[in-house]
Amino acid sequence: MKSAAITREAFDVTVPRPMAVAGPIEQWWEWLWNVPVDGPKATVILRIMAGSVFLWEGVIKFVFANQGIGRFTKLGFPFPGPTAELVAVIEIVGGMLLLAGLQTRLVGIVFVVEMIVAVLSTKISMFLGTSPLPLPPVPPQTGLWAVLHEVRSEFAQMFVSLFLLVQGPGRLSMDARRKRER
Repeated sequence: MKSAAITREAFDVTVPRPMAVAGPIEQWWEWLWNVPVDGPKATVILRIMAGSVFLWEGVIKFVFANQGIGRFTKLGFPFPGPTAELVAVIEIVGGMLLLAGLQTRLVGIVFVVEMIVAVLSTKISMFLGTSPLPLPPVPPQTGLWAVLHEVRSEFAQMFVSLFLLVQGPGRLSMDARRKRER
């Protein structure tokens, strides 16, 4: 007579657990870190443009006092020295992350907010003709046309950051490489 071996695995039963409903914080967290990477390869061009501009603008804030602490002082920011240094570090690190295509959503959020603050802190006073910063060298120097002309860099940076926030860094990115390796 043959004896049958009875093992523990024969009695293991997997009971399906009800799917947990993620709350808004969990959904937002998942959205933030689960970056889409199936965008076109040409997205790297936008990352190079925005990342390099943020990177060198951050470096400039350390190299030229009039672009760092001097500018933040004239604009009336509290603690202009530490504020300028913080913004410079954010731009340098964030610019490098954009260039690499790493954590693009998080960086995109930070840079969209930064560009909104930059526009609000510099262009309203330009519109009103009360800017503490030097006016453009040639007309238009104040008013709507001056603002529209001078806001072009912030506008481009903000919308490229917004694009990367929504679409992700594309296929040629560290985020895409990390997803492929999982």
